[in-house]
Amino acid sequence: MTLHPQLQTMIDSMAGAPPMDSYEPEMLRTIYEELATKARPPFVAHVEDRMIPGPRGEIRVRIYRPDLAPHLPVIAYFHGSAFVICSVNTHDVLCRHLCLRANAVVVSVDYGLGPENKFPAGPDDSLAAARWIAANASAFGGDPTQLILAGDSAGATMATVTSMRIRDEGGPKVKAQLLIYPVTDYPDDAPPSYTERSQGCGMLTEEAMRWGWSHYLKDPTDGAHPHASPNRATDLGSLPPAYIITAEYDILRDEGEFYARQLKEAGVDSTLIRYGDMNHGFMGMVGSLDRADEALAAACDWLATRL
Repeated sequence: MTLHPQLQTMIDSMAGAPPMDSYEPEMLRTIYEELATKARPPFVAHVEDRMIPGPRGEIRVRIYRPDLAPHLPVIAYFHGSAFVICSVNTHDVLCRHLCLRANAVVVSVDYGLGPENKFPAGPDDSLAAARWIAANASAFGGDPTQLILAGDSAGATMATVTSMRIRDEGGPKVKAQLLIYPVTDYPDDAPPSYTERSQGCGMLTEEAMRWGWSHYLKDPTDGAHPHASPNRATDLGSLPPAYIITAEYDILRDEGEFYARQLKEAGVDSTLIRYGDMNHGFMGMVGSLDRADEALAAACDWLATRL
């Protein structure tokens, strides 16, 4: 299957643009924030920004409610970032669509990013946020017994690592994980997709991902820690059910699928869906790309069966 024509047109239009890894983090963040201001988000009944307590200070979250009904499922959402960029603003459209399609409260979390906040700051913030969300869910229409951890790319890393830590370090109960093209392994021994899909498939090249890791880790040896690389965990048993989305034209394809296989071998209820004509980041086009809409709908249907 070839790359979707709409995505191919976008990639062709970016020919000659500076590669992601040529930027300083702050400049790249500014570019992504400016792009987010041009988006056309769908209407959601209630959207609210809050600051919540975290291990290093306050953490910004954005709460989306499809309506003001009580006892809705709650999705803690961790945005993609290559561990360095993006925010609740850059993922606003995706979170709004998720809120509406899942009929759930979505709490988008701005966890700490490198290089200012290196590993394990991001996972520590994510765990603290998940616990705060569960403890306070009823105050914003959520049901704390129906908690889902979700994220894309590096945010999916935060979701799955938080699931592992909640299992190992105690509460709250998590009903399911939604992992969208997750980062699950440090590329000291990169899989074939790193070379097969590094060029001509979008912004996330091998060089860009290594750039992100270099800003995120204090030392490359930290990449072997299971809270940085879930594929290196020795025990994946007793984790919440997981729905894992991968894309054919994505350097992260192989590591995400390896993680899905490991979950299944550990006895975890897991579903893996690969989109054969999509690339990394395609879910960010929900609302304007049919395949992204289909993928979100399928994921939300799966979530509904686990709640």
